[in-house]
Amino acid sequence: MTIPAMPARAADFDYDEAFSRNIGWVTEWEQQILRTKRIAIAGMGGVGGVHLLTLARLGIGSFHVADMDVFETVNFNRQIGASTATVGRPKVDVMAGMARDINPTAEIRRFPNGINDDNIDDFLDGVDLFIDGFDFFVIDIRAKVFARCAELGIPAITAGPIGMGTAYLVFMPGQMTFEQYFGLDGQPVEQQYVNFLVGLTPRAMHRSYLVDPTRLDLVNQRGPSTAMACQLCAGVTGIEALKILLDRGDVKAAPWFHQFDAYTGRLVSKRLPGGSRHIGQRLKQKLGARMMRAIARTAPKPQPDAAAPESRSEMWRILDLARWAPSGDNSQPWRFRIDGDDAVTIIIHHEAGTNVYEYNDGQPTLLSAGHLLETLRIAASRYGRRMEWSHRRVNEGGNGSHEDIISVRLPRQPGLRADPLDGFVRLRSVDRTSYSTTPLTDQQKAELANALGPDLKLSWFDARPQRRSFAQLNGLATDIRLRCREAYDVHRRMLDWDNRFSPAGLPATAIGLDRMTRSLMRWAMKDWSRVKMMNLAGTGAASFQIDRLPGVNCAGHFTVTWRNPRSQPATPEDLLRAGERLQRFWLTATMLGLALQPGLAPIAFSTHALHGVRFTEDPKLLAKAEKLAVEVSRVTGTEVDQLVFMGRIGRPKSMRSTSRSHRRPLEELIVGEEKGGGFVEPAPSPSHASHGSLPLPKGEGQIVQPESAVAK
Repeated sequence: MTIPAMPARAADFDYDEAFSRNIGWVTEWEQQILRTKRIAIAGMGGVGGVHLLTLARLGIGSFHVADMDVFETVNFNRQIGASTATVGRPKVDVMAGMARDINPTAEIRRFPNGINDDNIDDFLDGVDLFIDGFDFFVIDIRAKVFARCAELGIPAITAGPIGMGTAYLVFMPGQMTFEQYFGLDGQPVEQQYVNFLVGLTPRAMHRSYLVDPTRLDLVNQRGPSTAMACQLCAGVTGIEALKILLDRGDVKAAPWFHQFDAYTGRLVSKRLPGGSRHIGQRLKQKLGARMMRAIARTAPKPQPDAAAPESRSEMWRILDLARWAPSGDNSQPWRFRIDGDDAVTIIIHHEAGTNVYEYNDGQPTLLSAGHLLETLRIAASRYGRRMEWSHRRVNEGGNGSHEDIISVRLPRQPGLRADPLDGFVRLRSVDRTSYSTTPLTDQQKAELANALGPDLKLSWFDARPQRRSFAQLNGLATDIRLRCREAYDVHRRMLDWDNRFSPAGLPATAIGLDRMTRSLMRWAMKDWSRVKMMNLAGTGAASFQIDRLPGVNCAGHFTVTWRNPRSQPATPEDLLRAGERLQRFWLTATMLGLALQPGLAPIAFSTHALHGVRFTEDPKLLAKAEKLAVEVSRVTGTEVDQLVFMGRIGRPKSMRSTSRSHRRPLEELIVGEEKGGGFVEPAPSPSHASHGSLPLPKGEGQIVQPESAVAK
């Protein structure tokens, strides 16, 4: 299909003037030669689209362009034709139009169904050069087009956007072919991907700054990209095209490979004798296949509704983001009932006496529910909605169990803009590793204090002696929970041994211990008698690794208290509002590039001691809790019953999470949906899991566990 000429525009267009600024690097004669050339480009996406526009600006007169896809939002980061105006439009039409806007006299023949066995010859008919713009994972037809180019004597170029640079190869008639260089024939498709990648990039310069290797998943056909790399691809390809079409300059064809990495500032252009048969390449191919399979096994599984499909209701999409709110050990104690276009009911179930980390009639759970409400408000702001809520408590009998019912309305508010913390909801998590000890700036502290609002007071403890004192507090709490049979039961429920990204618990791999220690922990956790036996040696080593070392290696510790001291326990509504502000505090820290680890175990055990709660049958542990309460008041400078939250903070050593808690699919959290003509009654949600953490073995038969955290 050829775009019909546009006489009025073409008649007014002055080719010589439009491309006059090329003259000097090319002669006037060479510019006219370029006008007579025809180039075939397969793919109008990340590199193909910018290839077309770059060569159109060079003054190339004719193109064959092929692509079967339409533009989508996911293309915005790199594809030059992707915009809000072109979403859903065929790429080949959009790009051909953009090229014609540059040169109305250009002849552009479109292949809107892509390239296949039946139209390869038609696509290559009369062309002077083929340029590869196929998606990386399109291997079979790419190999066939290059093979046909070799048979027809057509030069061909492939350039890959690698990281923040480019890698490219030129295949000239009569020289090494695409297949000879890459060695794809007869290989499994995953191995073909690996061979193509390591063939393009024999020097993997990009690996030094690939911050999240799990995003490069060849097995599942996923990979990161940048617009800068696509632009570099077009630049080097345009230069090689100029040399080939004008028959000037030295074209170093395969087995020469070329790599330029702008991020590292390195250029490598070398000959690779034998191409894929080179002994170094064979080793890289084997290692690459092994590495890609490992990445595919450990990469986070795509989350159901992670990007809620457009077919879902707006309320569904709001809840899909809100479900990423933190909760104690990822217990997600809430369930949602959608009551209409702008209304939802949140049901939070409490089981009295089943969790030693619960205190003050479910205070940690109510704080987590407040986290959820703030996250829901932020999610609703995406769609121009504000939030209103009301709370009531429903007692379920004499056993102390009860439910908190929160009725939420999300009415539209014209002019309301998305909350700037929106993009950090899924990124926020608990980091139990050591942080940088660089102190927070006054500006960072001010932003965090402002996030807490007028009712909560933020206090900092960032001097080294203070950090050491807080680390010791957490160590005392660890000594209690390691020896507490009741805590052991909670820990067993929430530890996930099978998933690095747990949808409903805490992954064992997120604790930060090595594989051998985790194996020992897994063995011990099968029976309480094993835990007791391993704790006979004491808990000092456990405290050092889990509490004392990371407790000192951070920017500082903090406490959050009521600004106006309370003589009566906080109401559920007070705690819900406090939870809202705490979530805003945590998301603000994430926005500032800071990691955070809550530490509520000292508050939990101290509160039990303060109110005479027998959280365990062991009298020695009850006595230790009383001593802990005294130390908590001394170190924090406030009464235990005034503490709302505490933790440590600092800049993380890595911004990438290799293991963390994810969330249940939204379908599992929805109750009361219409089914079979009626509504299903809301089922009680699982009891709230531990607000402490897991027992973990360390060293000579000791069980250790990470810092207590209210949320994951």
